[in-house]
Amino acid sequence: MARVSDEPAQHRLYTDLAVWWPLISPPAEYQAEAAYFASVLDSATTPVRDVLELGSGGGHNAVHLTAAFTLTLVDLSEDMLAMSRRLNPGCVHHLGDMRTVRLGRSFDAVFVHDAVDYLTSEDDLRRTAETAYMHCGPGGVAVFVPDVTAETFTEVTEPRRQRRTRRSRCALPGLGLGPRSHRHLDADRVRLPAPRRGRHGADRARDTPDGAVRGGGVAPTAW
Repeated sequence: MARVSDEPAQHRLYTDLAVWWPLISPPAEYQAEAAYFASVLDSATTPVRDVLELGSGGGHNAVHLTAAFTLTLVDLSEDMLAMSRRLNPGCVHHLGDMRTVRLGRSFDAVFVHDAVDYLTSEDDLRRTAETAYMHCGPGGVAVFVPDVTAETFTEVTEPRRQRRTRRSRCALPGLGLGPRSHRHLDADRVRLPAPRRGRHGADRARDTPDGAVRGGGVAPTAW
């Protein structure tokens, strides 16, 4: 049974209330997204088998990804790792900070799901990218999946005919993400998949305050 404390705490869902996480965010709701993530992981130039997930939480992505890959899971919360061990007994689990952890081995791919949203500075992002780089073998791929994106709307006035032509050329049905060639922001072996519809049906792209940016608090130029 979870402890009840009168003291304020941050992110209690990842600590003493972690046992409730499977009820709040059921593993089954990750299946469609995990299938998409698997396809991005497979975009590496070499075959992908061994995958390191940083910020793996309760293992709700891993339970689906293990059908295609062998996963090693790293998370900052021992309580969340305990939940993941129940769900993914065949995975190796490590307690660690994705900005600093070093496992002394390489993987075919590195995967960072929405835990990347907790990176609120360029330095945090740089350190996490270094972690991914240090663990990514030759030809591998690092996949970052931020849960929020900056608003990209730009107010503009243009002739009706020009607007219609541009819309028919650029729109992606249901996503509004622009040309398909822009769905990945590629930088060497880094993949930042485009926002997709969330587990609960709502668009995962959300407005953020002025100055906030794609991937938590990190400027787009940093990506």
